[in-house]
Amino acid sequence: MSSDSSPLQSSAVINEAVQTLREGGLVAFPTETVYGLGADASNPEAINKVFTSKGRPSSHPLIVHLAAPDRFDQSEIDWVSVLAPWVRDISEDALKLIHAFWPGPLTLVFKKDKRVLNELTGGQDTVAIRAPAHPVAQELLRKFKGGVVAPSANRFGKVSPTRAADVRHEFEGVLDLMVLDGGDCEVGIESTIIDLSSGDHAVLLRPGAITPSEILAKTGIQVSRPGDHRPSSGDLPRVSGSLKAHYAPTTPLRLYAPGRVLDALSEFPDTKSRVAVVVWDSESSLVLEDHPSIDVEEIIVSSDPSIFASRLYRTLRDLDEQAWDLILFPEPPAGEEWDGVRDRLQRACFGSGPSSISHANS
Repeated sequence: MSSDSSPLQSSAVINEAVQTLREGGLVAFPTETVYGLGADASNPEAINKVFTSKGRPSSHPLIVHLAAPDRFDQSEIDWVSVLAPWVRDISEDALKLIHAFWPGPLTLVFKKDKRVLNELTGGQDTVAIRAPAHPVAQELLRKFKGGVVAPSANRFGKVSPTRAADVRHEFEGVLDLMVLDGGDCEVGIESTIIDLSSGDHAVLLRPGAITPSEILAKTGIQVSRPGDHRPSSGDLPRVSGSLKAHYAPTTPLRLYAPGRVLDALSEFPDTKSRVAVVVWDSESSLVLEDHPSIDVEEIIVSSDPSIFASRLYRTLRDLDEQAWDLILFPEPPAGEEWDGVRDRLQRACFGSGPSSISHANS
């Protein structure tokens, strides 16, 4: 497994990564959200390597990552020409969203062009696309001059990586993988996904750092929730991270309601020794004398939603490696700014525990 230990990658290293992609190899690279496991989006064999390496079901679609072209003297980037090989129609709303949020942590779902491989769409007639903002990702994509699929660089259903070391730990000795080190990911959770494939309204398929309120404020576009306009979500496109179990540690993970940590401990009598209890930095220390038989350690986390999101996977990975019997997280507060991490934690809880791999595939 080759990599560069410096977060600032040289042009020579980027060129090597580009050549690896062109030859059908895999390259892990940083985005502002999480590290992605990259492969040439026009190469069926390379795409199959991604599914095989991750243990990801082939019906679970991938997101195509594209570069933002250099502006030169243009007042706006010509995204239409960038998207032309991938999507069938580009609406005015799509262009508003693109100009407001790309490059950035927003994925848009379109009706796909006939040239787009079924291998990357899970057999659907839609394709998900985003332009990552991380400078290493942008340089790699610009030099590659094509689309790159890049699901999170980890085993399917497990905690997403936010550092190059996470990727190396995940695949060490198993996969011949080039890893580009771009430092810690700033956003820390996967992109917001908006469906534009119906043509008449935008639908939120996965919450993330960019919220419907922010979209409305910047573009005037009202983003619906699944079910607002359709009788069921069955006809919505399948997208990454939408399975009930995902982002899961091997250690059992549970959420507790505000002020109910003692109740949460009592609900899990099978946990007899070591429990990691995550608490907000705005709260006082917990009083746990009622459970003298349990070794409890507090882990303080930020009550700022952006900071919490940026450190969520790092915290889950660190705790998962410390051999706790149970991890307790506080339920995130109400509000759109917390929807992304609430979504990730709920799926992580469902999939957590020693049998998490079988949960992820259910």
